[in-house]
Amino acid sequence: MTDGTERMPRLVPSGVAATVRRLVHISRPVLWINTIGSGLVAVWLTGALFDLRALPILVWLTLPFNLLIYGVNDVFDQDTDATNPRKGSIEGARIRQSEVRLIVWAVAVVNVPFLVAFLLTLPPLANAAVLLYAAVFVCYSAPPLRFKARPYLDSLSNAAYALPLVIVPFALEEEPVWPAAVGLMAWSVAKHAFDAVQDIVEDRDAGITTTAVRLGARGAALWSGAWWTVSTVLFAVVSIPVAAVNLLIAGVLVVSLLRDPTPETGHRLYRLSVAFPYIAGSFAGVLLLVAIVLGGHA
Repeated sequence: MTDGTERMPRLVPSGVAATVRRLVHISRPVLWINTIGSGLVAVWLTGALFDLRALPILVWLTLPFNLLIYGVNDVFDQDTDATNPRKGSIEGARIRQSEVRLIVWAVAVVNVPFLVAFLLTLPPLANAAVLLYAAVFVCYSAPPLRFKARPYLDSLSNAAYALPLVIVPFALEEEPVWPAAVGLMAWSVAKHAFDAVQDIVEDRDAGITTTAVRLGARGAALWSGAWWTVSTVLFAVVSIPVAAVNLLIAGVLVVSLLRDPTPETGHRLYRLSVAFPYIAGSFAGVLLLVAIVLGGHA
């Protein structure tokens, strides 16, 4: 018997819930669009609204893979993150040394089952792309390769963000739309360098020479502008409207940074940079869905 005021029992222990929330924060949900968005567009580029065979890959591209990207990054970036005012917010976690073991185990627990399942079920080319995708992002942050601390290679390695446009069609035994895939690779190279401008001071003080540190804010703006131009040309092969939207947003970002080439300007522009894939990706997605519904070819 109760008096009606007794609380309902918790279905999930508070400690477990807090741990899950912490891991989700570390995975930077605001940036999941870069993985899951690419995966969805890859499905639509095959000409289908949805394909159940792609579901395991799409699920993997949410929390599991983003925890791999950013969890590994946070483990090896503790020194720079400790002095970075952006960390500890929606823009990224600031982890404690005591959390490292948890993060490493969590990354393994949520990723290894998917990787094993993929090896058992996906075609060889899809698996090769999956393994490359995971390896690049581990090597981006982790020694001894640690691409993050190697100018130009840090930016170029981020071309891997486009690999869902290769993984998904290979998994569905379709040919990737290569102009879209290579265009997104160029786009990702540009965005990495552009976003790194805001961290120039912290990275330089920590002895990390990124592309943005090597080139400076103005040089990084020009580098990003060049790669975004390449992406625009390649996107135009697939869709002129998408290319136009890409050029417009990239142009605003690059010109704004060139007018005031400082890390502070890079930080002010970061919100628009984060919104960039949401805007351009949504626009591309709508066009693809309309084309599929109307019986056109993506």
